[in-house]
Amino acid sequence: MRAKITGVGSHIPDVVRKNEEFMNHEFLNNDGSSFGSDNATIIEKFVAITGIEERRYMDDKLVTSDIATFAAQKAIDDAKCDPETLDFIIVAHNYGDVKADGSSSDMVPSLASRVKNKLGIKNPACVAYDVLFGCPGWVLGLTQADSFIKSGLAKKVLVIGSEALSRVVDPHDRDSMIYSDGAGAVVVEPSTDEHGILGQATATYTEEEAFFIFNETSYNKDLQDKTKYIKMYGRRIYNFALSKVPEGMKAAMDQAGVDIKDLKKIFIHQANEKMDEAIVERFYKLYDMEVPRDIMPMIIHKLGNSSVATVPTVMDLVVRGKMPQHKVEKGDVVMFASVGAGMNINAIVYRY
Repeated sequence: MRAKITGVGSHIPDVVRKNEEFMNHEFLNNDGSSFGSDNATIIEKFVAITGIEERRYMDDKLVTSDIATFAAQKAIDDAKCDPETLDFIIVAHNYGDVKADGSSSDMVPSLASRVKNKLGIKNPACVAYDVLFGCPGWVLGLTQADSFIKSGLAKKVLVIGSEALSRVVDPHDRDSMIYSDGAGAVVVEPSTDEHGILGQATATYTEEEAFFIFNETSYNKDLQDKTKYIKMYGRRIYNFALSKVPEGMKAAMDQAGVDIKDLKKIFIHQANEKMDEAIVERFYKLYDMEVPRDIMPMIIHKLGNSSVATVPTVMDLVVRGKMPQHKVEKGDVVMFASVGAGMNINAIVYRY
């Protein structure tokens, strides 16, 4: 018995923010001092490293639980299931519902409870809860759904990743250009054949790594604003990811018992194009192999880093034929992989 994805859905917000819209921002170092480069140079270097040309922000009237509900409804419709038969609703996020006016994060009740309410589900036996696990939250939620199904505690689970990072960025931090909004969801049900989750690996590193991603006030020290924004030590995260994520991916492959040559696609969390390319290259080096062509569908160029939403979104786009150069067919083996605040890493090997 294992968990099999029977429905997928995603929500890509309508508001497009291109890089040139950051030309008039005042970017500062973490000590409040000015950069030695103008914004045109900063943005040029940013694109060369991250690959991000534009990102998506959600409408000011919406919050994270709204777009989570949009993605969830698409997954439910795709699975052709009665939402009243769901046993669990798992929502991965990191900042709760934050309104466009910059008010504080709202996490009570849980976003999962809000999604259940917005979907109109009345069944009290449908248990709704949140996962706070950094960017790997949706992958962890899928792992938990697999455990529920294997143990007999569930027959139908809705797993959602939804985030609005545009609401928690410091406009004076050049890293603010990385972040975006989005949501992705799947419905999973039991499978007794060869399809479904074959293996997984998860790890948390909390020695010096625990605060590589954190919250802090604006880099503009002249502001009286005490609001805390998402911050990170980018170089440390880069080195950590290159060291630990390939190991986690290999651990999942080993548990799955699948030949690496059978792996068709890697759906990886996307915060930095160069980092993802290096992770996958190091992963294949563990098998003394070159990286296969078109193994890693990338959406970061146009969608930016939507945290927990990235992995289910890229999968949804590929499955629905929205990325013509990529496709997944029945029987194909794919991998989901992510790294993020915690510091956490995880990977899942899955057969369609």
